[in-house]
Amino acid sequence: MVDEKKMDNEKVEVKTEVVKDVKKDAPKGVPPAQVASDKSDKVGKKKKTVKKAEPVKKDVAIANGFGMKISPKQCKYTCRVIRGKSPDAAVARLQAVIDEKRPVPMAGLEVGHKRGKGLAGGKFPKNACKGIMEIVKQAAANAVVAGIENPVIAIAKSNQASAPYRKAGRKAKRTHIYIEIRDKVRMMEAKKKEARK
Repeated sequence: MVDEKKMDNEKVEVKTEVVKDVKKDAPKGVPPAQVASDKSDKVGKKKKTVKKAEPVKKDVAIANGFGMKISPKQCKYTCRVIRGKSPDAAVARLQAVIDEKRPVPMAGLEVGHKRGKGLAGGKFPKNACKGIMEIVKQAAANAVVAGIENPVIAIAKSNQASAPYRKAGRKAKRTHIYIEIRDKVRMMEAKKKEARK
């Protein structure tokens, strides 16, 4: 019994000594118990060095728009306009359509003639341009992450989506849009190789 009491007293003395040391080290306004726990954590743990993985370079950057509330017919002609352009040039071209400065050529349709060299019929499909512009910006951001140096819109296509019915049995307009960005230099090299074969 006596030995156990002595042991308890010794433990109490050791604890009080630790708290006194912590009180000396503790900054003003921080409770000593918190500093003691921080010290015990630092002693037990070792610093881990985490190696950051290098981003993997990809050849293609893709962006999709599913079931968008825009006309498939207008999207078809708008996608033709931006195909082969860089993302920045495509966004500028779409913005010009929204501002009604340059129309989208739609010679295959029976639409009114517009001003412009070699332009028969055309329109200003603003809703289609706004929707496609968002997807082009997403594809451009994906191209930056993928590490594509000379980005160019290789594929820009629109497909008719399944459309719900509106009032009085009218079908709504829905479109899927697919945009693919590739490196222009690599794309030209691949075309040359195919031509040689």
